Amino acid sequence: AKASGCRAVKFIHGYGSSGKGGAIKRDVHATLRQKQSSGEIKVFCPGEDFSAFDARARQIIDVCPEFIRDIDYGRTNHGITVVLL
Repeated sequence: AKASGCRAVKFIHGYGSSGKGGAIKRDVHATLRQKQSSGEIKVFCPGEDFSAFDARARQIIDVCPEFIRDIDYGRTNHGITVVLL
């Protein structure tokens, strides 16, 4: 996505059927933490925090204001993660 010029992406990884969050979500977040530490991505915001009250979400909105109209903005969706590339 970064190579094609995208500035941000939304991963739809689901939350898992256990009610505690699934392995895919944990693995996605672990990988994104590594990529953020190495400078490959700028920031990521889990869907449960993706709102005007979170600094990471505001950083994403500052760069990609179209995300303020995203259906998951402010909806506490545990099954998505937004990434600023």
